[in-house]
Amino acid sequence: QGKRARQRERLRRLAGSLGAPVLAVNQVGANDELVFEGASIACDHGGALLHQAASWVEEVSVVDLDRAPIADPAPEAPESALFNALVLGVRDYCRKTGHSEVALGLSGGLDSSLVATIATAALGPECVTGYLMPSRYSSPGSLEDARELAGRLGLQRTIELPIESLHQAARTAFPPELGEPCGITDENLQARLRGLMLMAHANQTGALVLTTGNKSELAVGYCTLYGDMCGGLSVIGDVLKTEAFSLARWLNREHARVGFDTPPIPVSSIEKPPSAELRPDQLDADSLPSYEDLDLVVALRVDQEASRERVHRESRLPSAEVDRLVALIDRQEYKRHQAPIVLKVSPRSFGRGRPMPIASRWVPASG
Repeated sequence: QGKRARQRERLRRLAGSLGAPVLAVNQVGANDELVFEGASIACDHGGALLHQAASWVEEVSVVDLDRAPIADPAPEAPESALFNALVLGVRDYCRKTGHSEVALGLSGGLDSSLVATIATAALGPECVTGYLMPSRYSSPGSLEDARELAGRLGLQRTIELPIESLHQAARTAFPPELGEPCGITDENLQARLRGLMLMAHANQTGALVLTTGNKSELAVGYCTLYGDMCGGLSVIGDVLKTEAFSLARWLNREHARVGFDTPPIPVSSIEKPPSAELRPDQLDADSLPSYEDLDLVVALRVDQEASRERVHRESRLPSAEVDRLVALIDRQEYKRHQAPIVLKVSPRSFGRGRPMPIASRWVPASG
């Protein structure tokens, strides 16, 4: 994000210092987690712009170095750049790995709605399968939102598979020696049953499963290994929750410009309080601060690699809460090591671009 403006400024300074025209020929497309925008640039000897190629598409340009400079184009809206990058990332990953179809779980929430919209824009509605897998704790509104999303996107295949019978069977099969599964154990059973069915779909059809977790959740481990983390590509794992809200609202406003006949994401999916719906009346706010506060901590600690002391100074949270969140970010590295590839759109994404040790606590020698 923001790379085009940074490159433009570097080229301006370089051309001015050399007194010669400078051309930057940029790659277009995605390779694994990396996404390349294109937007090749030609500057004259003073750094003034001669040509700016298109973003997100391949293009061949002929540039007259003696032409008069042109005005710098208006910057692309952040949401537009983010959407285009994620669409290109999904499309090229599937094309280059030989996947013609993708599948994902549709919960009726913001994140799965956003990933389904990106996948539809990248591959077409005929190539996207949505699984609706309600549990006893899923609200009727969430199921209706998921159905409405599938209809708005025109998904040609949605599969409704309530997991209640699977959940009961798993609870019955739970070893009596361990007692009745409860709390986080029972919540994760549900998430893992959903992951089981999605991966079975992948085995049966060859489709690529997309995970739907965002960067805020991945940062603090608000996700389930072998559950909602199952899949081959993490589409918005480098998108903060607040950015996901902004992107969803932008998509609904600009739906025609990005190829949708109607706003793709149900308003209730954006406006209702976020919830994993794995226990009665569960809300994300039960376990996490507001996403505005959490995202500030994640941006400082992860994107800017800020020290704990700096996070204390610049966050709006009490010291004890900052310590808890920083510790959560550091402790959840073991989950992120087992996550699928995350499309990189920020200065510091989880994955190969942020190699951190899992067992990193210093323990003093005894005696």
